Amino acid sequence: METVLKVENLKKHFPVKKSFQFKGRDYVRAVDGVDFEIYQGETLGLVGESGSGKSTIGRCILRLIDPSAGRIFFKAQNITDLSRKALRPLRKKMQIVFQDPYSSLNPRMTLGEIIGEGFGTNGKEDATQKKEKVFDIMEKVGLRPEHYKRYPHEFSGGQRQRIGVARAFILNPELVVADEPVSALDVSIQAQVVNLLHRLKTEFRISYLFISHDLSVVEHISDRIAVMYLGKIVELAHKDQLYDNPKHPYTISLLSAVPVPQIRQKRRRIILSGDIPSPIHPPGGCRFHTRCYKVMDICRRDEPVFKDLGGGHFTACHLY
Repeated sequence: METVLKVENLKKHFPVKKSFQFKGRDYVRAVDGVDFEIYQGETLGLVGESGSGKSTIGRCILRLIDPSAGRIFFKAQNITDLSRKALRPLRKKMQIVFQDPYSSLNPRMTLGEIIGEGFGTNGKEDATQKKEKVFDIMEKVGLRPEHYKRYPHEFSGGQRQRIGVARAFILNPELVVADEPVSALDVSIQAQVVNLLHRLKTEFRISYLFISHDLSVVEHISDRIAVMYLGKIVELAHKDQLYDNPKHPYTISLLSAVPVPQIRQKRRRIILSGDIPSPIHPPGGCRFHTRCYKVMDICRRDEPVFKDLGGGHFTACHLY
């Protein structure tokens, strides 16, 4: 299976401004050593609490922000240190669907201008070809022809997110980063957008990095799932392995909070104590040890190795 994206030891540290509390040179370790791959036609779900570094990974992959360390390979090409000029031909192959459908669209542009904007820098189509392609993708995402000259404020949240999806797919990308694309939508609309993304994935034969904090949504659309905690991936497995037999205590606690039908086996509810630690000064050893209900002495001393337990089920835990 062809590898579309490969990430090696990715790190992104944001400097903290000096203040009364932080007098030295401190950094927010938003992403602190992450490794994973995404294969052709695959959806990798990325889940975790707010502040765990999920969106930062997505932006580093697309080079919207520059990583502090590590390497990013897109189809075997190292894009980590490419200049803006060198990245330009690759932009149309890597697109993003943003979280907020209200702030991610230019209010001064019509729907047709927003969707077709990518042709300005990434295509050579004339006006007629451009308009035909815009109408074609509008039909695929469920927008009507009469919407072409309307402005973003004339659409609902679900329709705006369809515009964002159309904008991402108009250039036939090979990788799409979906950064919590349904979290700002009503529950009734979420299913429609998720089903749309799933259908477009099959039709365009693309790969997704699907970022979300909703484990139910991720289960529906993903092939494999990576669980993040405080800047690190603590577990990665096929979705069936992860939901049926989670290994890491953090994953187990997350899944215990997911509402399930009574016909499915009930899990014991696990309530974590305390809050997620500061990413400026993360705990030593295992970063989850301050909240873990299975903590051991070694967890406080040594950082666990992220290893394969068999069948592509990876975890970073001293229990294994």
